Amino acid sequence: MEHLMTRQLDLILKEGGATYDWQVDFEVQPRYLDARSKSWFTSALEDLGGTGPLPLFEKVPVDFKLGRTLLIWDEEVNFNRYRGISLRSPMYEEFQYTFFEGHKRLCRTFEKEALKAGMPQRIWEGPPLATRIFGSPSDPGDFHGVGATGWKLSAYNHLQVDLLTRIHGYKLIRLSPYETIMTGGSLKRLDQLLINPKEEQRNMLYGWLMRKLS
Repeated sequence: MEHLMTRQLDLILKEGGATYDWQVDFEVQPRYLDARSKSWFTSALEDLGGTGPLPLFEKVPVDFKLGRTLLIWDEEVNFNRYRGISLRSPMYEEFQYTFFEGHKRLCRTFEKEALKAGMPQRIWEGPPLATRIFGSPSDPGDFHGVGATGWKLSAYNHLQVDLLTRIHGYKLIRLSPYETIMTGGSLKRLDQLLINPKEEQRNMLYGWLMRKLS
């Protein structure tokens, strides 16, 4: 999704001379989904309290595609207890994702930030598919009972993205607002650096991104 952070990343990559595509979808090849992959999806959906037919992407949206590497910006609302549940899937032990341990920790640490961003009904409740799978949501901010159906669907979808990118032969890098980078003698959060970076900071961030991609 396009927002300030991905627009700034686009500018940084463009100025640095990177070859990439911005805001692209790649089509899912159903033949790549074997029984084990579907069992991981089914288990994750059940762990999140979902029932019914397994929702599967036909296309996977990504922010940036650089050759066989995909780059996704994760917003604050993504770091919550439900994403923490989806990250418990055995697939994360099977495949070594560079973001795995960090994202688990962030889900435990920053749920209050997720609440600030994720209380509007359209986010908390999600699309009609979310209520069909998980039932009627609790009131915004109430995690008792069903909880946030929109957040649950998002957590499941992020797991889908993680697995589908891998089985289609891509390397996936997830960026979070909470990553810290040493610059100017102190640690700065990535989201703060991206708000209005000066040329020197853009150059530094480009080098940082290229190291991540290598």
